[in-house]
Amino acid sequence: MQHTEGGRVMERGDTSTSWGDLAALFDGAEEQEWQEHALCAQTDPEAFFPEKGGSTREAKRICQGCDVRAECLEYALAHDERFGIWGGLSERERRKLKKRAG
Repeated sequence: MQHTEGGRVMERGDTSTSWGDLAALFDGAEEQEWQEHALCAQTDPEAFFPEKGGSTREAKRICQGCDVRAECLEYALAHDERFGIWGGLSERERRKLKKRAG
């Protein structure tokens, strides 16, 4: 699967992705206030965007201790994020949550 970011096509498992690249995926250039407190910003972004079939365990463990987990999940649901771990949930888990809520 692909995601276009700033004219660059990102493939699932793209190992050249940096946190700066991921930050650009948020609404425009404005950073969301909660992002400043996100534990994922202090870790390897590859854990949050594993290859298809890759483990999500490390990212979810980090999310468990994050103070802004709810804000992150809310953002991902509101912006239909289709890749990665957001708010402690995988793409599939977010789809199921949205389906139950909708």
